[in-house]
Amino acid sequence: MLITLIILAVSAAFFISGKVRSDIVALCALIALLLSHILTPAEALSGFSNSVVIMMVGLFIVGGAIFQTGLAKMISSKLLKLAGKSELKLFLLVMLVTSAIGAFVSNTGTVALMLPIVVSMAANAGMNSGRFLMPLAFASSMGGMMTLIGTPPNLVIQDALTGAGYEPLSFFSFLPVGLICVAVGIIVLLPLTKLFLSDKGRKDEKSATGKSLSELVKEYGLTDNLFRLRAASGSSVSGKTVVDLDLRNRYGLNLMEVRRGEGSQHRFLKTVTQKLASSDTVFEEGDVLYVSGNVNSVSQFAEDFSLEMMDGHSVESTSAAAQGNSLDFYDIGIAEIVLMPSSGIINRTVKDAGFRDKFNVNVLGIRRKKEYILNDLGKEKLHGGDVLLVQGAWDDIGRLSREEADWVVLGQPMEQAAKVTLDYKAPVAGLIMVMMIAMMVFDFIRVEPVTAVLIAAVLMVLTGCLRNVEAAYKTINWETIVLFAAMLPMSLALEKTGVSELISGSLVSSLGSYGPLALMAGIYFTTSLLTMFISNTVTAVLMAPIALQSAVQIGISPVPLLFGVTVAASMCFASPFSTPPNALVMPVGQYTFMDYIKVGLPLQIIMGIVMVLVLPLLFPF
Repeated sequence: MLITLIILAVSAAFFISGKVRSDIVALCALIALLLSHILTPAEALSGFSNSVVIMMVGLFIVGGAIFQTGLAKMISSKLLKLAGKSELKLFLLVMLVTSAIGAFVSNTGTVALMLPIVVSMAANAGMNSGRFLMPLAFASSMGGMMTLIGTPPNLVIQDALTGAGYEPLSFFSFLPVGLICVAVGIIVLLPLTKLFLSDKGRKDEKSATGKSLSELVKEYGLTDNLFRLRAASGSSVSGKTVVDLDLRNRYGLNLMEVRRGEGSQHRFLKTVTQKLASSDTVFEEGDVLYVSGNVNSVSQFAEDFSLEMMDGHSVESTSAAAQGNSLDFYDIGIAEIVLMPSSGIINRTVKDAGFRDKFNVNVLGIRRKKEYILNDLGKEKLHGGDVLLVQGAWDDIGRLSREEADWVVLGQPMEQAAKVTLDYKAPVAGLIMVMMIAMMVFDFIRVEPVTAVLIAAVLMVLTGCLRNVEAAYKTINWETIVLFAAMLPMSLALEKTGVSELISGSLVSSLGSYGPLALMAGIYFTTSLLTMFISNTVTAVLMAPIALQSAVQIGISPVPLLFGVTVAASMCFASPFSTPPNALVMPVGQYTFMDYIKVGLPLQIIMGIVMVLVLPLLFPF
């Protein structure tokens, strides 16, 4: 027992200090339990095969696909537009929309998605973003209380209940608790944020990661003379190559890209493929050609080859988002590179520089001091300090950054690529998400929750809602997975050595005589205190067996006590470092540690008092 307590205390100290990654701390604790023979290898590694851990992996992939397809962004942007320029409406919508999204995807991902939207909305309305960003972080945690999959502590108490032989909780067992959390949050935060956060943040936020793709398109005027032409049935362009058409010499046009729909004819399974226009590209019927140039020349080209000019009302069959003349960056991207004075291509023409042959990228424009050169680029000689706008496949643009002797790539193009949404897949992602929830909600569908999540995760990859399998793996927060899997056996060690029984016995002996409500309050506020220093997942793992043992000892239902554990672990607002969402909004909102004390601590205390009184009413002892 003493060794287990020492390992737990040392682990907690490292968790609090934050000087060592939490997953490394958890693995070291696991190894210590193995070396001291408290746990067998099978027991120590049981966390990595736990169904909750596997479910968390699947949920990361599902959530990643929802972000990658832009589904969450579409929904949240449309809803937030309802606020207009009303500060109260914007506050309420931020709370409600964020909590709704947070019910189904990770709170960290929810904040990462909503943060730029909320900052933009606040800037457009002429308000300080700091008034809304702390409520945004808190609402993401409150939303996680609405469903079984909303936050890891919910899965922890589900595992504790089923492991002890009790009936499992349903998908929406948490919904009443989550709604009360959101209601309390709104009531408390409305006056507190008005009082303490009104002057926080800035009215105009600028990204420090370089120009966005849309900013580059606007700066170089790429869409000013951009036209889409469809190779309809009978078009004489079919079967011809780019060389055959000789667009630049015959018409003075620049072929930007070729958009091609591939795969199944069913619109849900169809995929958009973007192809850079190389000399050997062979056109096919149904291709959409993106060309830039004079409207008269475009019209002449379309007439000569029986091409259909697509106006602003046309929609490519696979993308509702591709209305009008616009550029998308699914497979092909753009980036700026600045030429070094010592570059070997100085005084050579763009054509002779060999960007197309060596790197498979096009040069779309040159920024020379304050002048933009966009026409007849092939003959233009390059100067030191020129900024070139290049276009190509994202991987090819990534290769440019390795040629640092000749140029420097501006910004973070590969990070921009990761943010590009596959918006034509949003309906598929939505359908898979609904299907997953249906399998978890309806009892007549005899599928275990972990199976439903795994099916949804695999379908997200197979249907192209994520670019590839590698992209799916990148959505998984492996630090959280390893931390959770490595700490789960700690609760087993606490039970095996009698520590859980000792702590629960102490709680029962000191508070049990005052009734189950006092015991509930003791467990809730102990968990709440621990969560200020240790991650909510670890706190839930440690406190769940203690709550279970305490309930058993005084002969009451463990359900309200376990709900107290998950709510207390998730509703931690008094520290910027207690949850990732709290930390994410801190620099953007320009908050200090004391701001969290002023706003978060009263909310955390009030939430605790309300929950201690309400949980026994929802889940009787």
